[in-house]
Amino acid sequence: QVQLVESGGGLVQPGGSLRLSCAASISDFSIKTMGWYRQAPGKERELVASISSTSGSTNYADSVKGRFTISRDNAKKTVYLQMNSLKSEDTAVYYCNAPYNQYSWGQGTQVTVSS
Repeated sequence: QVQLVESGGGLVQPGGSLRLSCAASISDFSIKTMGWYRQAPGKERELVASISSTSGSTNYADSVKGRFTISRDNAKKTVYLQMNSLKSEDTAVYYCNAPYNQYSWGQGTQVTVSS
């Protein structure tokens, strides 16, 4: 059974930074495209960043482009999201998953950007 465990969220002031981590118990993690999603109150869950399995190519939602960086460590089966220049509109619960496989969602990690 696949488990996705997100961590690293918290309360940060506007302009601040956070680094999220997602440990994935996926046996063939290294060949999976992985992504970070977020869901703000009253809104649908959205994909904000993804990273491919082989080339490591990345894609970002326009709202986070230039501020967020996704990366992965296949040996640790972990995907990261470095978030810089955070804005209040980045406040959400953040989740990781494999966009082309859609495993059961983890508990997510809360990110709150507020002064």
